[in-house]
Amino acid sequence: MHCPENKKLQEIFDRIETCLQNGLPFAIYRKPNDTELLAVFQSNGELVFSTDFSEKGFVFAPFDKEDEAVLVRPDDFWKGAFNSENPNTINNGALDESGKDVHVNLVKNGIKEIQKGRLQKVVLSRKIEVPLTKSPINIFKTLLAKYPNAFGYLFHHPKVGIWCGATPETLVKVKNKELLTMALAATLPYKKEERPKWGSKEIEEQQMVSEYIGDKLAHTMEHLEMDEVESVRAGNLWHLRSEIRGTMLPNIKTMEVVMALHPTPAVCGIPTEEAKQFIQSNETYQRTYYTGFLGELNLGQQGETSLYVNLRCMELKDGTASIFVGGGITEASDPESEWIETQNKSKTMLGIL
Repeated sequence: MHCPENKKLQEIFDRIETCLQNGLPFAIYRKPNDTELLAVFQSNGELVFSTDFSEKGFVFAPFDKEDEAVLVRPDDFWKGAFNSENPNTINNGALDESGKDVHVNLVKNGIKEIQKGRLQKVVLSRKIEVPLTKSPINIFKTLLAKYPNAFGYLFHHPKVGIWCGATPETLVKVKNKELLTMALAATLPYKKEERPKWGSKEIEEQQMVSEYIGDKLAHTMEHLEMDEVESVRAGNLWHLRSEIRGTMLPNIKTMEVVMALHPTPAVCGIPTEEAKQFIQSNETYQRTYYTGFLGELNLGQQGETSLYVNLRCMELKDGTASIFVGGGITEASDPESEWIETQNKSKTMLGIL
């Protein structure tokens, strides 16, 4: 067992500050609904990649699985108790309408591709850049306080950059060959004391995602079961989610399961390869680590893995925060509504800044 050392919270944040100043890799994170902060520190600036997910450490993987997954080696592994103070009411600020025409046209092109029969669904996104006024550590603390039921993280590698986020989506958890994943799709804004009213577009999108994940995993599992669909809240948004669990076949390795799932229909589309090609040819920027995945590899016991999809995230670079927002496009999508959905999603991270 690789047990984390207990540390005072201030000691952990002081070390992170030092790592940022000295260009040393680290990842600090809190799992959903947990009060414990975990931090993985690498003692030199070497860029290490995971080759088969059997290594120990914190993995940070890009959207395009042809590109390599970065590994922060656990030369030190620390933990500390973190109790969020109640966050101040988050200021959503005025939303910027620039970029609307470009995004609406992107969505229209996606719908045309679906009508041609090449795609069933494609997830299309855009990047928003805003000036940075807070330190990475303060942004991270705000994220933790504001989104206690998300996987909150701050990642740094001198050769990769600084990323942080609070993602609502589990890619996969594996322990003793038992697997847990989820099908997450559809979005509606949260309104106080109102349950979400889902339309047929959202329900079909969720079903499409669930079935696709089931098909992708079928060859790796002894058995697989899917829970009922439920509405789950993530900050100021609602999503539809069904949990999927199963037992891996004895000869199947974790990496095979991860590669079968990533990128999920919730961040890429159906069928995966065609959707990915459309995204890379048509989006106006390179996603890099947005909609990749991140988390623990074998930090508890060997074979125990806990990975999350890199959503609700931002890249911090040269005094600018880049925020990424997108949505699932199906034949029933309305380009104007899709623009409004990305505006609603942007409030999550813009409010943190």
